[in-house]
Amino acid sequence: MQVPTAQSVVFKAMCPDCRGRFELTAPALRLAIGRTARTTFYSFTCPDCGASVRKPAGQRIVALLTSGGVRTMRLHVG
Repeated sequence: MQVPTAQSVVFKAMCPDCRGRFELTAPALRLAIGRTARTTFYSFTCPDCGASVRKPAGQRIVALLTSGGVRTMRLHVG
């Protein structure tokens, strides 16, 4: 059985600016986990128009992205 790598997992995404629909690999996404749902989000750059996209990430999205190898950073309030 072949184990999926970060390059082989793809995530479907949509750009709210140009309405483009596309697939992104894990290295194209970033996940930020904050203390609240309001400060937990994922982001990417739209491959069609170049816009910086930031979308909220609930528990299900966080689990899918982390299991798919998306780089994650934890936001701390000092």
